[in-house]
Amino acid sequence: MTRQAQGRVRERVRVWRAATAVAVVAALAAGCTLKTDRDGDGKRSGSGDGGRVLAVKIDNVGPARPQTGLDAADVVYVEQVEAGLSRLMAVYASKLPPVVGPVRSARETDLDLLRQFDDPALAFSGAQSKLLPLIDRAPLRPLPPGKAPGPAYYRGGGKPAPHNLYLRPAALGVKAEARGLDSTGFTFGPRPAGGTPQTRHTVRFPSARFAFTWVEYEGRWHIAMDGTQARTSAGKPLTAATVVVQRVDIRDSRFHDRSGNTSPLTRSVGEGTARVLRDGRSYEARWERRTAADGTEFTTPGGKPLSFAKGPVWVVFTKA
Repeated sequence: MTRQAQGRVRERVRVWRAATAVAVVAALAAGCTLKTDRDGDGKRSGSGDGGRVLAVKIDNVGPARPQTGLDAADVVYVEQVEAGLSRLMAVYASKLPPVVGPVRSARETDLDLLRQFDDPALAFSGAQSKLLPLIDRAPLRPLPPGKAPGPAYYRGGGKPAPHNLYLRPAALGVKAEARGLDSTGFTFGPRPAGGTPQTRHTVRFPSARFAFTWVEYEGRWHIAMDGTQARTSAGKPLTAATVVVQRVDIRDSRFHDRSGNTSPLTRSVGEGTARVLRDGRSYEARWERRTAADGTEFTTPGGKPLSFAKGPVWVVFTKA
C-alpha cells in the first residue's frame, strides 16, 4: 500500500471514530451527571472525557517475582530498561487491589505514555535525580514515598531490598474509574475476521523473554517470563485476554542508572506495525498515536479498527 493510500485509510478511520463518538455522546448526554472529585473539579460521568487511573511501576526481575496485584490491572505495559531487562507499568481503572508490588522506579518512557490519561496518578519508588524535575512538571500526580500518605508504602513480602517495597493503593486516596481507559484508543468487541491461528508467541529483549500461550478452555493467554510460568502471589497463572506486541523506536535516552548503564527511551508516539493476539489467533496490525495526548489506534492493514478481547491487555514494546 502506498503512503498516499495509507493516508486515505487513516482518514477513513478518523471519520468513522468521530462519527461513532458523536453518536455515543448524543445517546448518553441526557444521562450525564456531574461528579466532583476530591480536587473540586467537575467531571461529567459518562461524558467520554475519560476518568482517573492509577499507574504503578512494578519490578520484573527474578527476585521480585511473583508480583502482587498485577492480575488486577486493566493494562500492563512491558518496557525495556537498562541492561536489556524489563519493567512493568500496571494501569488500574476498574478496581484497585489491596496491595501492589514490588514497586520500583520510573523512567522517561513513562511520561509520554501516561499523557494519554486524564490526570493519572503514578506510584513509583523514585527516579534518577535529573529525571525528577521532568516528572514534577508532567501532567500527572507523582506519588512516590515521601509524597504519598504515610501508610501507603511498606517493606515486606519476604523479598530482599530493593525488591520488597509494596503499595496499599487505597491509602493514596486515588479515585480510579473504568472509563479512564477510554482515552487509550483501545476498542473492545467481537473477534475480527481473518487472522492466523496461533497458540504461542515469544518476545525477546536482550536480557528478558516473554512467552504467551493460548489456553482454550480458559479463553486466556498464559504468560511466561524468562522461561517460567508467571504466577500471582496466590499461585494462580498470570493471564491476559489480549496481547499486543507493538513495534516501536527504542533508543538511548540521556539518563543512566547508578552503574552507568544508559536508560532506553521507548517512543510510543508515532506509527508503526504490531501483532495482536486474541482468541487463539494472531493479527497483523498498524498502530498510530498522533500526539502524546492521543490514545493509540490499532487497525487492520486494510484500515478497519481492530478490536481487543474483553479483559486484561498486555502491551509489549519491542524494537521495530
